[in-house]
Amino acid sequence: MPHYASPATPTRTGEVADTLRLLAYLVLALVLIVLDHRGGWLNRARQQADVLVQPLWMVAGWPGRMAEKLYDDAGTLSQLTAENERLRNEMLVSNARLARLRTVAADNARLRGLLGAAERGGLDVQLAPILDIDLDLTRQRLVLDAGSADGVRVGQSVIDAGGLLGQVIDTTPMHASVLLLTDASHAVPVAVTRNGVRLVAYGTGSSDRLRLASIPLSSDVKVGDLLVTSGLGARFPAGFLVGTVAALRPDDSRAFLLGDVRPAAQLDRGRDVLLLRTAPAAPGTGDRGPASAASEPEAAQTDPSVEPGAAGTGSSRVPGPRSPVPDGGATPIPTGETP
Repeated sequence: MPHYASPATPTRTGEVADTLRLLAYLVLALVLIVLDHRGGWLNRARQQADVLVQPLWMVAGWPGRMAEKLYDDAGTLSQLTAENERLRNEMLVSNARLARLRTVAADNARLRGLLGAAERGGLDVQLAPILDIDLDLTRQRLVLDAGSADGVRVGQSVIDAGGLLGQVIDTTPMHASVLLLTDASHAVPVAVTRNGVRLVAYGTGSSDRLRLASIPLSSDVKVGDLLVTSGLGARFPAGFLVGTVAALRPDDSRAFLLGDVRPAAQLDRGRDVLLLRTAPAAPGTGDRGPASAASEPEAAQTDPSVEPGAAGTGSSRVPGPRSPVPDGGATPIPTGETP
């Protein structure tokens, strides 16, 4: 045996087994590839395995999905809160604008009524805003934001779209005071439009009621009759609506009737009034004021309930200057006398 020859290496049984096992795996892999290529059973097995494993995937992905949902919900809540706040502010602004528009629409309607009444009667009027109002039981006044500097003078009649409001009793360069019909110290000669019966309507201190006193039982006055200014006393032009007879009742002596009148003018509302610059033409001359037709029959009748001296003394018991003569033919009557 040569000295360079090494001793024979014994064969390892473990290596042979590993080699055989590898060959077996290769053969099995080839067989599976061929079978899957021909029958596709491996793909079906994979799908069934996916169905079995899917619940595990869902459980494993639940924490991530919950975290993502919470994040999205937090972002959505914040966004909705901000949008809700914005919409609330916009709604408040819109409501304020709507309320303002409603107020403007109501003011426009009142102004259209005032101007319409002036145009229908062909009246020479001046629009004056109301600055202050006093509707106390013992004091019924308006303060107008117009005075002698604007051409307002004592004795001017004041009307609105409904009818007669009162008269100017005091002026300053910037403001004017108006005595309302309902003042307890005020009286106005009136006539029934239906038959021309002449009466006197007195203020009661209440903004929704006038008073008729000493109505003869023989007078043809009924509930619902319209009353207009008669023009007697030369204080108020004839034909302006004063109110409607609301109730009639006998007085304590049972010899006369007492009446309640609902004013036609809106004494407790409105922002503007109309001041008569000049009196309208008398009935029969072509130009007619509101409800002036009622003054035609009144000229032919005499009301026994009003004494001659009382009916011609004017409409107000408030001391003041002598009234201007609107028709040019009557003698001026002092307003300080009591009807």
